[in-house]
Amino acid sequence: MTYFSSEKRSIAAFFNPGILWLLIATLSSIVFYWEGYTALFEAWQLPEYSHGPLIPILSALLFLRQLKEVPVNHGEVRDRAPGLWLLGFSLLLALAGKLSKIDDIVAYAQILWVGAILLISFGWKVGKHFWPPVLHLVYMLPLPGVFYYKLSTWLQKVSSEFGVWLLQQINVPVYLEGNIIDLGALKLHVAEACSGLNYLFPILSFSYIFAVLYRGPMWHKAVLLLAAAPITVVMNSVRIAIAGWIAQNWGTDHLEGFTHFFEGWVIFMICIVLLFLLAWIMLLFRRDRVSLPDALDLDTSGLGTQAMRLTLVQPSRILIAASLITVLGAVAWHVRPQVAQVDVVRDPFAIFPRQMGEWRSSAPQPLSESVEIVLAADDYHSVQLASANHAATVGLFMAWYDDQSDGGTHSPEVCLPGGGWEIAWLERVDIAPELGLAEEFNLNRAVIQKGETRMVGYYWFEQQGRHIAWDFAAKFWLLWNGISQGRTDGAMVRLLTVVERGETEKEAEARLQSVFLEMHGILPRFIPE
Repeated sequence: MTYFSSEKRSIAAFFNPGILWLLIATLSSIVFYWEGYTALFEAWQLPEYSHGPLIPILSALLFLRQLKEVPVNHGEVRDRAPGLWLLGFSLLLALAGKLSKIDDIVAYAQILWVGAILLISFGWKVGKHFWPPVLHLVYMLPLPGVFYYKLSTWLQKVSSEFGVWLLQQINVPVYLEGNIIDLGALKLHVAEACSGLNYLFPILSFSYIFAVLYRGPMWHKAVLLLAAAPITVVMNSVRIAIAGWIAQNWGTDHLEGFTHFFEGWVIFMICIVLLFLLAWIMLLFRRDRVSLPDALDLDTSGLGTQAMRLTLVQPSRILIAASLITVLGAVAWHVRPQVAQVDVVRDPFAIFPRQMGEWRSSAPQPLSESVEIVLAADDYHSVQLASANHAATVGLFMAWYDDQSDGGTHSPEVCLPGGGWEIAWLERVDIAPELGLAEEFNLNRAVIQKGETRMVGYYWFEQQGRHIAWDFAAKFWLLWNGISQGRTDGAMVRLLTVVERGETEKEAEARLQSVFLEMHGILPRFIPE
């Protein structure tokens, strides 16, 4: 009888008013931030983010472990207001993501909401120390598209260069052109999947937890945290070098089995062993001669007891206000008047003029299937423009996106190096004064080189009448236009021409300017403002 009475009292304690208000806040947040959860679920299907579902669990364990060091406060908590302000900012940030249809922003805002609830529950003085488990949640998020492609391209470049260097050290004749490893008889393409991102994100997460659990000087923790990235890059380069060595000696038929074996968890475990080895080496220089097991705080006792401290949550006015604000936000979003979908009227690139002044275009040139998949454009146009007054042609490429909220335009700064082109010079300029245009027109002026071939190029991003040079600025205007107009369409335009032998770059650029002026008045038909 006593047992059942005790059990009933435990159940009653668990469902106290504080817990109920916390539950209301949590459930309503799931409703309000649902687009963020959808973005997470989709990202977690990708190999580089497949570790994502483990992150909230590990963060919860980090929180409970840290909670053991916080004594129970039976008194009144007076510094909850900063949590309410953070919660309000989180809701506004999520609203911006929902209005602009950029679900990743909603997911980012959800992390701020978690931090806000901790500040509301414990107050600023105590709650601010729970940043490690909250910050760890960042590792479950997908990177913004522009960051992802820039990071992937950089990792491909670094891994390829170091992999080729390793091959050269073992006397394998090899040449690198962009991301193409030339072994003479055969060529290996270091694709996006070989960038190392599949290993980098989970290893960064592990190194973060490792650094948190490590009991030692702060600089030791910093080394363990920062070492994860170079270790991953090195291991990925070793993987590429071994693949090149196998291909050189036994042919590409043996690569598939090696690739399947030497990836994923194998790379991950080797990197983990190297992190442990690094920690052990640093311990050798400590005066207290602590062993590696003793240096790691792996005590998991009492976590269940800490979880039961939820029963001590008090129904404060700030918690009630936070719950009601979240509920009202969720309800208001779902009962709001539906905004009519903006129907963007444009002509397809298929009817783009074949003749523009003195310039006549070739037949449209289709891209390879792999490039089309990466580009993911809804419409594109790739042609060569020729003129009787110019010896060299001008390449025109345009890509149109109906919706850029999930990916969007790819900067040539990312794509060109992958094809072996080196960006020798790049500047962002307003071309309007130079060409006598009435309105500002920002673009990138670049010189690229591959071997002895040099090319001059213009490229820019189109966002509802704005001509933007910087890809990060294009993403900002994408967000703004999504909120203010409900439009997330956009485009990228690129012009390229070869610098002929005996010709200056300025003379080659004159061809670009000639084409630019001819197409300037035509573009709005195909890329609406």
